[in-house]
Order: sequence, then C-alpha cells, then structure tokens
Amino acid sequence: MSAISKDDVLSLREKTGAGLIDCKRALVESNGNLDDAVSILRKKGVATAAKKAGRDAGEGIVAQCLSDDNSRGILVEINCETDFVAKNDDFVHFASDVARQLLENADADLESQRTEQVAKIGENIRISRSSILSVESHGIVESYVHTGGKVAVLLSISASLSESSNSIKLKELAKDLCMHIAATSPVCVSRDDVPQDLVQKETEIAKAQAEGKPPQAIEKIVAGKLDKYFSNSCFLEQSFVKDPDQTIKSLLSSLGKELGDEIKVEQFLRFQVGEES
Repeated sequence: MSAISKDDVLSLREKTGAGLIDCKRALVESNGNLDDAVSILRKKGVATAAKKAGRDAGEGIVAQCLSDDNSRGILVEINCETDFVAKNDDFVHFASDVARQLLENADADLESQRTEQVAKIGENIRISRSSILSVESHGIVESYVHTGGKVAVLLSISASLSESSNSIKLKELAKDLCMHIAATSPVCVSRDDVPQDLVQKETEIAKAQAEGKPPQAIEKIVAGKLDKYFSNSCFLEQSFVKDPDQTIKSLLSSLGKELGDEIKVEQFLRFQVGEES
C-alpha cells in the first residue's frame, strides 16, 4: 500500500470532523480507502459529520422544469468555477433553458450552447447530470428549488382527485413535501426501499458501538439504532418539518381521509450542487 498522504488525512478530517491522529489511523486500517475510513471512524464514535462524505467543491446551481400538465419534471445540475458566476443572470437563464430542452428531449445536443456560454461568461461550464421524474398514476410532479439554487427537489405524488379545490390542496401538499425533502435529505421513501448495503453498514456500525455488552443487549441496541436510522432517513417515517408532532406517513393519511382518497408519494429526487451523483 502507498503511504498515507497529508492530503488524504486532511480530506478525511474535513468529511468527518475527526481528529488528525484518528483520521490517519483509520486510513492506515482501511489501506487508504476513504469510504472505509469514514465507516471505521463512525464505528469508533469519533466522526461528527459523515454526511459530508462524497461532496466536492464544485460551484453551480440545480435547475428544474415541469411539464405543463405537471405529469413530468426534470432536475439538472450545471457547474461553473465560481459562486459569482452561479448567481449571474445569464448563467441562471442558461441553466433554466437547458432544463427545459432536456425535459422535451433527453438526447438534446447542447454542446454548442454550452460552448457559447463559456465564451460569454469566461468560465468553464459543465452540464453534470440530469434526471426526469414522471407520475406513474393519477397525480402530479411538483418541484422546489432552494434559494440560490444549491438544492432542488422533485416529487411525484399520486391521488385520484377530481374536484379543483382538492387538486389545489394536493399541489400545496406536494410543494410542502418538496421543501421538507430539501431540508431533511431522506435516503428513500420507506424503509423497504433502503439499499441492503446501507442496512448492513448501519448494522455493523451499531454492533461495533455495542461491543462488550451481553448478546441479548446487543440485539436490542442494534434494533434500536436501526429504528432510529430508519426514522431519520426514510421519508415516510420522518417528522414533518412544519409540524414535528406528526410523521409524513400520518400527514398523508389524515389528508387522504379529509379529501376522500388515498395519497401516495411514489418517488422523489434531491440534487445538491457538488454531491456525487
């Protein structure tokens, strides 16, 4: 294995908030693998900000576009070199236009426009990623872009609502849920959707933190920590940011009863500038 560099140690410290010595030891133990080193630090209880893992320092914004009937939507991350350019009106308009064109045609050739924008603004511009979300049954796709365009959300929500007043309530609910997702960054809709590798990693971390306890106690501790992970990470189990006394699941249930229909969140997308896609 190659020697652990100072840059590797500093990078791990930035991602976790752990001490330099702990970071170096974790990197040595993980043979220089940064992701494994993050897990090692979490197991030892010294990492304070593991959520920062995987982020880079890229500037830019996330643009969105919805179809006229709200059945489809798109998020597009477009990067530039400085935050000053990310706030530039020309750059913002360019990003919005890119989102509109890609929603209409996912294979649209935007290279000439990108090149023109680079010449106009004087910075390198990169169309990093995009993703389209469609509603799979009766319902709508809604969006929210946080101030400054650094975080954006798409949400598909289904319901068979006929009255216009009910449709307005559904749209208002969808917008609130998008804002909630922007603030809380859930992993997935429900615990059934959590990737098995994440469940396994959290299980291993919980077992390591409970090491030395009696076997029966370890089992209860692990189950408790997994439940806490699911309640923090799964959208339906999170406390609603506008009313922490109820979960998203109970909110959907109560509004569904009020409107006389089942309301179901199908999918969501959350883009944050600089994170790994």
